[in-house]
Amino acid sequence: MLKPEFKELIKNTAIMLVITLIAGGILGTVNEMTKGPIAIMEEKNRKEANARVFVNADSFSDDILNKDLMNECLGEEFSGVYITEALEAYDSEKNILGYVFEVTSKEGYGGDIVFRIGLQNDGTTNAIYITEISETAGLGMKAPEVIVPQFVERSADSYELVKSGAVLDTQINAISGATITSKAIVKGVNASLAYFKAITEGGVVNE
Repeated sequence: MLKPEFKELIKNTAIMLVITLIAGGILGTVNEMTKGPIAIMEEKNRKEANARVFVNADSFSDDILNKDLMNECLGEEFSGVYITEALEAYDSEKNILGYVFEVTSKEGYGGDIVFRIGLQNDGTTNAIYITEISETAGLGMKAPEVIVPQFVERSADSYELVKSGAVLDTQINAISGATITSKAIVKGVNASLAYFKAITEGGVVNE
């Protein structure tokens, strides 16, 4: 015959098992219930970001990212930066106006910086829209107001970050006190331009 303490142990174990199963079932149900709305919200956010960087586009393609080409054209020079999505932007007659790239830079001061950039067929930057950033308040978090506007309607094969007093079309003024954040974004833009060159020149990366 089992001792009372063993009976109590078995009873408590059974209770905990039932509670665990019930909790697991509830979490699974909640996860299934929220999966759809979350996906819908994420898609809505992507469409909004695309529209912000390519205002005159009527529609966009599905993701056409070529990961092999991306890895080839970025290489060591752009370590820590990835093109995570690539779309064609179309007018109302399905003519290609340019491209939208989602860029992820893992070299931010506070973590990943994710943004979308719209590039016209000639390489001119329409706009940049930051979708994820967790930099220092009052410093790196000023990137949308300080760094991003400097790229609008500009065209270059690559950009150089300077502390202040940019005089060339290829120079970008850094955020005062947030050089790491500034470098991460400029490096991400340059990575997108390298990938743009690769796909528009038939995969030719270096001449």
